Amino acid sequence: MQPVTSDEIRAAIRTIPDYPRPGVMFRDITTLLKDARVFAAVVDELAQPWLREAVDRVAGIEARGFILGGAVAYRLGAGFVPIRKKGKLPHATVRVAYSLEYGIDEMEMHRDAIVPGERILLVDDLLATGGTAAAAVSLLGSLGARILAASFIVALPDLKGESRLAALQVPVRSLVAFHGH
Repeated sequence: MQPVTSDEIRAAIRTIPDYPRPGVMFRDITTLLKDARVFAAVVDELAQPWLREAVDRVAGIEARGFILGGAVAYRLGAGFVPIRKKGKLPHATVRVAYSLEYGIDEMEMHRDAIVPGERILLVDDLLATGGTAAAAVSLLGSLGARILAASFIVALPDLKGESRLAALQVPVRSLVAFHGH
């Protein structure tokens, strides 16, 4: 398979102006997912730094993080842990509340999803302010996880999400950046 450039990754992402509200430039990865070559290359790129590391689990944030995280977990030979919106998991859970631009939300995961000390890679599609990713880090940490890093396809550097995760001592890796919102 031919390598994919960061320009090709950027080009495979659709930008939808004024969604979900005026002034927001929504970065839609569904167009990237339908391109088998680019999707495979993105999964390989997200997994690549961890191929020689002992990653026990990949945690993915609902919903696009499930698609990416599951594929990265498969590539690494690791298990997968879904981090879901409140009320979606059937067994005993741990939960964290976090702030969004428009209010408060909650996410949870199964209490038995990880064992203390396990090495976790957090995966999602996009890093903006870092609030959702920071909440996931908190949730994983509450069960004793060792978070190796957080990996994303897209970063919006102007929103400072990487700094927020760095303050939590979580390294961040993103494949492409879109400046502005």
